Amino acid sequence: MKMQWLILLALIFAVIIAAFAVVNVDAVPVNYIFGETEWPLILVILASALLGFLLSGVVAIARGYSLQRKVKALQKEMAVKESLIATQQNEIAEYQKAGVVPDAQVVTGEEKAADERQETSGEDSRKTL
Repeated sequence: MKMQWLILLALIFAVIIAAFAVVNVDAVPVNYIFGETEWPLILVILASALLGFLLSGVVAIARGYSLQRKVKALQKEMAVKESLIATQQNEIAEYQKAGVVPDAQVVTGEEKAADERQETSGEDSRKTL
């Protein structure tokens, strides 16, 4: 339904531009960087509308391509994480079959950093001995 409204609005916009261009048929001077010519205003209006359409289309295609690449990268990342979850679930199932009950532990970022510092300081003290 949204696409139908967009098409309808685009057609209305095109009709308005065409009507505006047909009314303005006088020759006007067009200044280029390297010269000046006279063109009918209808051609200037239609060329400007066409260039605006093409420019916005190129930007939309580039954005779509960028988003598509991002989606593919996120899908790959999601597949890797899903396989990691499946592996961990299999390990949990094996532990449960073996009757191993782990102690409940909650590791926060601070505790993890403290554990890593203790391991590092323990290695440093062994190196000095």
